[in-house]
Amino acid sequence: DEGAVGRRGERERGDEVPAERGPGAAFHMFVLMEDLLDKLKLLSYEEEALRRHNMRPLSRHYFALPTNPGEQFFMFCMLAAWLISKAGRPFEQPQEYDDPNAVISNVLSELRSF
Repeated sequence: DEGAVGRRGERERGDEVPAERGPGAAFHMFVLMEDLLDKLKLLSYEEEALRRHNMRPLSRHYFALPTNPGEQFFMFCMLAAWLISKAGRPFEQPQEYDDPNAVISNVLSELRSF
């Protein structure tokens, strides 16, 4: 059994130990969200994606903090559909009450075809 832990708790051959996380690791998600928001702004997401759905712009930490999972999921799916369409593929915008599994399956299927 490769990667099993021996009697003394030592890792055996073939198993990598994950790198230790530093004190800034807790804030990494916030940095990623700010980068995402900057990229969305460069693509004019506020004018092209949000106005169509009459939605407010995202905050700097919208996806970094779990506040309203249903709303955040819909926003994610709406942005994913918009980005797929912006990339030149026809993709139907999801509706708020669509089956989440079906929406994610459609998004992933479209991304795999890229």
